[in-house]
Amino acid sequence: MYRIKFLAVIAALAFTTLACTFTFNTQVKGVSIVSMETYKIEVPAPDSDEVSKVSLEFGAGELNLSPGAGGLLVSGTATYNVDEFEPKVIVTDSGVKISQQVDNINLIPILGDEIKNRWDLELGNSPMDLDISAGGYQGEFELGGVPLHELRIAEGAADTSLSFSEVNPVEMDTLRYDTGASRAVLSGLANANFKAMDFRSGAGDYRLEFSGELLQDADVSIKSGLSSIVIVVPEGTPATVRFEGGLTNVDVGGEWRMSGNVYTLSGEGPKLTISIEMGAGNLELRN
Repeated sequence: MYRIKFLAVIAALAFTTLACTFTFNTQVKGVSIVSMETYKIEVPAPDSDEVSKVSLEFGAGELNLSPGAGGLLVSGTATYNVDEFEPKVIVTDSGVKISQQVDNINLIPILGDEIKNRWDLELGNSPMDLDISAGGYQGEFELGGVPLHELRIAEGAADTSLSFSEVNPVEMDTLRYDTGASRAVLSGLANANFKAMDFRSGAGDYRLEFSGELLQDADVSIKSGLSSIVIVVPEGTPATVRFEGGLTNVDVGGEWRMSGNVYTLSGEGPKLTISIEMGAGNLELRN
């Protein structure tokens, strides 16, 4: 009982810290708010079938990604009311880099009511490596059916949803997700068609759902500090979870079987192997 109460206290502290990162002061020194601007982005697809490098460097605000660019590599709009938020688009033979140069103003994560910064982007049907780097932001990423060979997401304090509603038509080598004090829901992960997934987090609240169609054996590495993590693996998917942790409460439900710090799920077909290291918090295994 004492251990559970202690975990509740430290979890509350973590989420209080997280909540504080989403409290904002819009009176930011050095920022001049102007009328709303819309910047149209259209990046042509490459002529060859080579894998394009798509790099997105986003400051703070809202970032939304989805399929639908058709014959383009990337299309969409950026809307903002601070001149420094105008995106910089650099197209090379190997791909595109879309970024914001905001080093010269003092911004805090996730913007307030007065400051607006939003990207709504669509990705095309060309094979690509996608690299997303962001600060404090709200992100909604629907990547179902996008031919991704690599996916890397690195973020600060964020509220993020990542989903794969359709199977990735190409084999993804690695899905890497690095986050700070955040909330994130990752769903349809079996559809990502990765060989390896690497998830790293600090404090926060995370849900990883391995739903979809698992086409190959996949290894998942999860390392987290002070967090609440829910792992969902559908019944019928063979899976093994090996856990190492300090002050962590493990709650097992559904068809999971436990033997020491190893948890297994029976099934047929490709297998999930998940290793988890947590400093403290709560871990839930569900179907």
